[in-house]
Amino acid sequence: MTSQPNIVFVFADQMRAQATGFSGNTQVKTPNLDRLAGESVVFDTAVANCPVCTPYRASLLTGRYPLSTGLFVNDVQMRTDEVSIAHVLTCGGYQTAYIGKWHLDGPRRGGFTPPGPRRQGFDDFWAVADCTHDYMHSLYYRDAPEVLYWDGYDATAQTSLAIEYLRNAGDERDGDKPFCLFLSWGPPHNPYRTVGEEFLAMYPPEQITPRPNCVEPMLDEIAGYYAHVTALDGEIGRLLATLEQLDLSRETIFVFTSDHGDMLHSQGQQRKQRPWDESIRVPCIVRWPGRLTAGDHVTEPFNVVDIMPTLLRLAGCGVPDTVEGMDFSPRLLGESVELPRSALIAGYVAFGEARGRPVWRGVRSERYTYVRTLEGPWLLYDNAEDQYQMRNLVGEGDYAKRQAELDTELNHWLDRTGDAFEPQEVLLDRYGIELVNGCPPYTNDTEPRG
Repeated sequence: MTSQPNIVFVFADQMRAQATGFSGNTQVKTPNLDRLAGESVVFDTAVANCPVCTPYRASLLTGRYPLSTGLFVNDVQMRTDEVSIAHVLTCGGYQTAYIGKWHLDGPRRGGFTPPGPRRQGFDDFWAVADCTHDYMHSLYYRDAPEVLYWDGYDATAQTSLAIEYLRNAGDERDGDKPFCLFLSWGPPHNPYRTVGEEFLAMYPPEQITPRPNCVEPMLDEIAGYYAHVTALDGEIGRLLATLEQLDLSRETIFVFTSDHGDMLHSQGQQRKQRPWDESIRVPCIVRWPGRLTAGDHVTEPFNVVDIMPTLLRLAGCGVPDTVEGMDFSPRLLGESVELPRSALIAGYVAFGEARGRPVWRGVRSERYTYVRTLEGPWLLYDNAEDQYQMRNLVGEGDYAKRQAELDTELNHWLDRTGDAFEPQEVLLDRYGIELVNGCPPYTNDTEPRG
């Protein structure tokens, strides 16, 4: 047993906050997550600042906003001079491990990330693909450039390897040292129906009731999405059971979250990069038995940049000066602390499925969502009165004062993050990023290019 807590950090790809039983969704089956939520602190307003894969992952590891990391679109390589959570934990005596999706190593999604600085401090155990969503034939690498493939549904195989890592004290890991294990799953990101038939059978599309703000639902997609979520819920159960069997539960901080959500045709929109709650809000659960209050709910906004400093403090490590997020650990430990009134949300560049749409900046508070484009105020929702965000209050006289207050709040965040809110072409030019047909160019090849 170590004096510092272990960390098991599990995150899905494109899993929205509304896709769990504990969030009030009565259609999706998530018994293990629901039980975990009851044993944990739940962040009711957890937010993905820039709701798309690479920007989120860079902010997760560094505690810095996308304009600071330079990663505000997908498939751009993260700089090797960043200070990551793994670097700090290693200096604090931790072993670091990463399994699953990375999406931080540039445009060659099928490529090998060699041991060294591009692994951002995850130096002790590595089983990673940069990016793939071929869930039944999913590639990955260890410490050599030999292409390997997960057996069957990749989230299950990745979880099995994570369990093997947990069990192998004295082999893959030193049982006398604390460890930090990141497990990054690809589902429930589309393709929605690439999951075991036993899970698809749980969700006949004709029995799905879409959200009220989804007027043209694709019921087969929603059903497949829920099937993925239920499959992942089973993997959560396996991980929790393993920690219990190994008598590691009480000395392990266990986190479950996601990198962003999925619109699934709510508001007539697809995927992510949108300011609505289905895109920006994610599940976020933190369990540490005996130290954090089971069943506690944090209602204040919790942004992705806040994860790194919070976990570092809980682990007894210092927070680097580079970090821009807020340390929520005093709140989790029952101490009095002033927390942010809002979280910054942003679409810096409209690419991929969002190309052609406006770039935007906004704030999500516990109650309100306010968003501005380059043309001016765009969206204002009272989420307490309108949880499906179906009534845009921008310009309504009764809300003029609230809109002005939220606009001031947004300006505060823009000033704090050094964001002049410029057209995307200006940002792309400044950071040397080129879009091809509205997307950052990438390949799925596995061979190094000259």
